[in-house]
Amino acid sequence: MTAIPTVAPPVPTLGEAFKYWLKLGFISFGGPAGQIAMMHHELVEKRRWISEHRYLHALNYCMLLPGPEATQLAIYISWLMHGVRGAVVAGVLFFLPGFLLLSLLAGIYLSYGEVPAVQGIFYGIRPAVVAVVLFAAWRIGSRAIKNPVLFGIAALAFAGIFIFKIDFPWIVLAAAILGAIGGKLMPAKFQGGGGHGASNKQYGPALIDDDTPPPPHAKFTWGRLAATTVVFVVIGAAPLLMLLGNTDLYDIGEFFTKAAFLTIGGAYAVLPYVYQGGVEHYGWLTGPQMMDGLALGETTPGPLIMVVTWVGYLGGVSKAVFGNPVAAGLAGATVATFFTFLPSFLFILAGGPVIEATRGELKFTAPLTAITAAVVGVILNLATFFAWHTFWPKATEAAPFSGPFEVIPVVIALVSFIALWKYKTDIMKVIGVCAVFGLIYSLI
Repeated sequence: MTAIPTVAPPVPTLGEAFKYWLKLGFISFGGPAGQIAMMHHELVEKRRWISEHRYLHALNYCMLLPGPEATQLAIYISWLMHGVRGAVVAGVLFFLPGFLLLSLLAGIYLSYGEVPAVQGIFYGIRPAVVAVVLFAAWRIGSRAIKNPVLFGIAALAFAGIFIFKIDFPWIVLAAAILGAIGGKLMPAKFQGGGGHGASNKQYGPALIDDDTPPPPHAKFTWGRLAATTVVFVVIGAAPLLMLLGNTDLYDIGEFFTKAAFLTIGGAYAVLPYVYQGGVEHYGWLTGPQMMDGLALGETTPGPLIMVVTWVGYLGGVSKAVFGNPVAAGLAGATVATFFTFLPSFLFILAGGPVIEATRGELKFTAPLTAITAAVVGVILNLATFFAWHTFWPKATEAAPFSGPFEVIPVVIALVSFIALWKYKTDIMKVIGVCAVFGLIYSLI
């Protein structure tokens, strides 16, 4: 057995951290659950940049926020280590590869129509994503759910969103209320997974350990909160005012600013809103084009909400915001992506010091512990959603099991899950093998 380290690792330079965040940007497949699992494995277990307790504390906060929680978690951790520069580096690199790839694929899609090779790759990757999400739910749940009370909250969250179609914000609110009440009546049940024992493993001292005080830039002051908020208002308002001369680009910017504040629970919580606005109200793209973009968003690196890049690109082209289609598409994609992700930086840089100041106070942490348990149930619902559309690709809400049942994707999903769970295979290797299999199978 490998000996447990006894000293904390050296502080990485911003350049060293840049290399990791760049790598993560290119391999962050599997949606938020898979991305959160990847960061835990690399940052908590291997590099020991942050302890598990501090990691889960940051994760709890990011789960509560509107926006892509995995992206915000990366911003939070990098902000703790390297301040505002670190936050910008981690946040931008997290979505930049997905932005470039989706913009490229959108251009190919509009120029050449359907690409059979890409469809074959999708066929192999989709069941692998089902396995990745299930595995991530198991890993997060095994750390966060330590007693029957938290298990019950997770089960209620799953039933609420799966059976009763309750919107995710209401599930978050209910879990927070249960946590606040439970923290007073049964404090032992809502202590969360403290320290490294959260996963029953010891990884050794971390750079940002359980008892490491917040760095000076993470200390809360009302003046810093006010100044940060004003700066972000200016950063958001100035480009929006500059777009007033182009009505269509202004509409894209305004719409995705609103959408950014409605993404509590991740991409799938806001997809109906994006669909309604992009397809039905503004006519930026058609329903089938929206679904194609969602499939690409699921199988490219970056957060699932990167589908906004696709919507913006097709919107820019369809509205001919510039004479050149490529320039129009890139303009629409850039505007949609910028205004979708800007609030994530605000939430961390303005709210992070408050969260650091309240760490360890049960009246603040108990609601977040309950929210984490609820999110496990929601992730299981996401896995169920993926599995349903993968195993019954022609099914609809009205006929949930119509069309043929796909046996091969079931086998791929089972083999992928076993590889991840039993053999601890790297997530990217699993996805890569499944993508190659899907491509070969489609050609045959």
